[in-house]
Amino acid sequence: MIVRQWRAWASYAGADQYEQHFREHVIPHLRTIEGFIRADLLRRDNYGVIEFVAQTHFESLDAIRAFAGEQYSRAVVAPEAKEMLTRYDERCVHFELAAESERG
Repeated sequence: MIVRQWRAWASYAGADQYEQHFREHVIPHLRTIEGFIRADLLRRDNYGVIEFVAQTHFESLDAIRAFAGEQYSRAVVAPEAKEMLTRYDERCVHFELAAESERG
C-alpha cells in the first residue's frame, strides 16, 4: 500500500470551506479510481492558521498515476480549492506502508 501525503494551510473561514470541499468533492472523486483505498484529512489550529494534512491510501503507484497523472508527485488541487487555501505544497510525498494496526 502506498500513502500519498500533502499539506495545505487556510484561514478559519477557508478551512471550514475546504473541509466541506474535501468531503463533498475530493472523496467521491477518489472513490471512482481503481486501487483507491481510503482518505483522511487531518486538521490542526497552528497559532491562528489551520494546517491540513491529507493522506490518501492507494494499492499502488499505478493507482496514484490514474488519479494524478504521470507526474504523480505533483499536487492535484482544484481551482475552487486553491481559493479556499492560503498556501499549499506543490508536491506530495509517498510512503510505502510498513506496518498498520487494527483498532482495539
